[in-house]
Amino acid sequence: MTKESFKKLSGIYKGSPFHFVGDGFRVSNYFPNGNQFGKRISPFFLLDYNPPHRFEPSDKPRGVGVHPHRGFETVTIAFEGSVAHHDSYGNSGIIGPGDVQWMTAASGVLHKEYHEKKFAAEGGTFHMLQLWVNLPSKNKMSKPKYQPLTRDMMGKFVLPDKKGMVTIVAGEYNGIKGPASTFSPINLFTVDLKPSGKFDASFPPAYNTGILFTKGTVKINGNYIAKAADFALFENEGELVSLEAMEDAAFVVFNGEPIDEPVAHYGPFVMNSMDEIRQAFEDYQQGKFGVLEE
Repeated sequence: MTKESFKKLSGIYKGSPFHFVGDGFRVSNYFPNGNQFGKRISPFFLLDYNPPHRFEPSDKPRGVGVHPHRGFETVTIAFEGSVAHHDSYGNSGIIGPGDVQWMTAASGVLHKEYHEKKFAAEGGTFHMLQLWVNLPSKNKMSKPKYQPLTRDMMGKFVLPDKKGMVTIVAGEYNGIKGPASTFSPINLFTVDLKPSGKFDASFPPAYNTGILFTKGTVKINGNYIAKAADFALFENEGELVSLEAMEDAAFVVFNGEPIDEPVAHYGPFVMNSMDEIRQAFEDYQQGKFGVLEE
């Protein structure tokens, strides 16, 4: 492993000030966040992170009411707490720690997300992440679908000396594949490391790579320090990423082939042109996204 082969670190970034999405998700936004990364984070479009936050018991589950999406996928990763999902295509599910909900909005869907009833009634620590994954133009109007990915389905790789675990949600790590079906090449991993545990990965130079740190302190490529709630973005040079935990640590690795197409975004829609955005609003107003009760 030579220094020349490492991916150069572009920078370590903080998220936006915290705000609530609905009344159930206390998040910091890392991108688009003023479009600070632009195409350098494609095919990923949005990252909202809800670090550990205590919610008191509630008779009415907190969350986000019925709203539309078109042109992309929502990926929700649960670390602590529990979320229930319903959409206008009849899909529903509950995810808890270690589970992932992967919804393909594509041509258009209505959905809602709430704290699961038992969790809401008892209260507790809530720790979640939501990622938006852009779709290639040829797939934006495909049929919506829903992938409930439980932790038992995930690919798992135990690191040397049992110093950590790589959980593969999508893509492949050391020959082990994740269960998620994707429309473009994507690697999505969650990684847990014990002190002095090391995670090494090799990705194609042209693929975009980012890492969100969710716990502890980590040394990047032997030179840089990142802590919980930091986001590291890498340049499109070199192939190797090496991380070493200085204490118990955890992070999420985002890596994928960029979608080299125009992006038009407005509210809940991610398309290729403003004409397509206007059409999405018109279709939504005409009821073409289906029906979903609050």
